[in-house]
Amino acid sequence: MSAPDTILGFLVRRIPSAIAILFLATTGVFFLTEILPGDAASAILGNEATPERLENLRTELGLDRPVTERYLEWLGGLLTGDLGNSIASELPVEEFIAARIGNSLLLALMTMSLLVPLAVGLGVLAALRPGSVLDRLISSSSVALDAVPEFAIAIFMVVCFGLWLGILPPVSLVGAGESPLASPEILILPVVVLLLRLFALGARVVRAGMIEALDSEYVATARLWGVRERRVVLRHALPNALAPATQVFARNLDGLLGGIIVVEAVFGYPGLAQGLLDAVSARDVPLVQALAVLFAAVTIFANLLADLLTIMLVPRARETVGG
Repeated sequence: MSAPDTILGFLVRRIPSAIAILFLATTGVFFLTEILPGDAASAILGNEATPERLENLRTELGLDRPVTERYLEWLGGLLTGDLGNSIASELPVEEFIAARIGNSLLLALMTMSLLVPLAVGLGVLAALRPGSVLDRLISSSSVALDAVPEFAIAIFMVVCFGLWLGILPPVSLVGAGESPLASPEILILPVVVLLLRLFALGARVVRAGMIEALDSEYVATARLWGVRERRVVLRHALPNALAPATQVFARNLDGLLGGIIVVEAVFGYPGLAQGLLDAVSARDVPLVQALAVLFAAVTIFANLLADLLTIMLVPRARETVGG
């Protein structure tokens, strides 16, 4: 089976299952928010809540209708792009997301654009000199960093570089309508925190894959034929070593979402994750539901993309899928 046919067959099989998983995730998000104690009306009124005012506000918000009716209406809104209004800000949810998604995407793209070459480069260097000082330094530091949570690294960075040394902003505040790129220094600490937390596993997996690939028969054959070592490493060993690493980088996206939530909270960065935390505190159910579904969709289709990249990059993976 040719490579295009293999990829097409993979997509035909996996896209429907990804959509089904996303549907289950959206259903779970809706009903999990429904069973939480209290409701939006109580959160909005607070100490001013009285039975009469609660009843009137629940009617105004549509909370008095059957849950199945509200679920079908909410699901239809998702399919048509009508996500409702934020209870806290009274703005359409899609406007809130549009105002903040660029900030979070910038943070994620900067992190991933540095993470992949950093993890691959350090993993390859460690594999080419196994047991060396460089290998031990990379391996030990990656294990140590993998054990430290994002909030601990973030707090250390704030205290060290923001307060003690005073060379970087301890918070990453952005004015309304401004781009974070107008003050790029506010992005340094959040990106460094995410990199330090995420690169460790990728570097170890690349190292292990490279060591295995360099000891394989096809690499030995290439060397016997007189192929230059640089070509052996880059053309023959590295593509196959990247197969498991691609999956790790996709799973890093899950970790990146969690890390961004922590980083945006610690540094006060105005992104979607910070908005989600504020929405949870305000019991802003429409906004919580929309952001949770968005994060679930990103995770599901990122893993689909990782599998697709593996098939495109690794011939052995195409043979497995085609068979």
